Amino acid sequence: MNRTLTILAVGAFALASLAAPAQAAPDMSLTRLDCGTPQAPTPVNQRFSDTYAYGDLKLQFVFSCYLIKHGDDYMLWDTGHAMTAPNVAPKVSLVDQLAKVGVKPEQIKYVGISHYHADHTGQVDSFPNATVLIGKGDWDAIMSPKPATGVNFKPFEHWIKGEGKVEPLAIDKDVFEDGTVIVLRTPGHTPGHSSLLVKLPQMGAVVLSGDAMHFHENFDAFGVPWFNFDRAQTVASMERIKKLAANLKATVIIQHDARDVEKLPAFPASAK
Repeated sequence: MNRTLTILAVGAFALASLAAPAQAAPDMSLTRLDCGTPQAPTPVNQRFSDTYAYGDLKLQFVFSCYLIKHGDDYMLWDTGHAMTAPNVAPKVSLVDQLAKVGVKPEQIKYVGISHYHADHTGQVDSFPNATVLIGKGDWDAIMSPKPATGVNFKPFEHWIKGEGKVEPLAIDKDVFEDGTVIVLRTPGHTPGHSSLLVKLPQMGAVVLSGDAMHFHENFDAFGVPWFNFDRAQTVASMERIKKLAANLKATVIIQHDARDVEKLPAFPASAK
């Protein structure tokens, strides 16, 4: 009798499992947004290599932000230059670019900030309802009574006052708790610098570098800008990204390198 009941129970469980609908994968996309006006090609030898590795090399820098769609939720990665920034201000604001793809500022659930520099934080105050995700070291610098030179704290006043939600991250964060969007701890450029891993259903894994490196030559040869917060952490973070890219067969997008812009479809199209 007990054996019969056991068989019936196992059978019922199996049938229930078959009847339960599988959880559908979220509809995901990644869109590049233009977040600054490029200037003339920049000599990189002195500022971007503390060993002066690049000779007369000049490179075109660009300013990029990204919109991640995850089901019904949206996340922004970096917010670019402010519209008032001299010479490098974006031609179109983030809010206006989002409107072109049917997204309102209040729909942005998270704003991920790679680091506290002005070319990555300038328009964060356009999204007061969003939860800010930022490395703890950078948030501590923003919250300092006397923020250091280069710490662009002013756009964060809403969150500094406690009027908005912020999550200072000491470790990686699985944003949507399903492994598809992960803020990666990659310190070195700044104390709390982060990068972003996005796993798309068609394109596969993509790593948005923040300023873990600024251009391909930096990444290839572990070049360290003289103004970085910590040299050893910078090198370790680049090593981590290289290994992640190899293991996941990921596309690495160096956010300031103009040669990486075409790795994603041109706005308003998205990678899927």
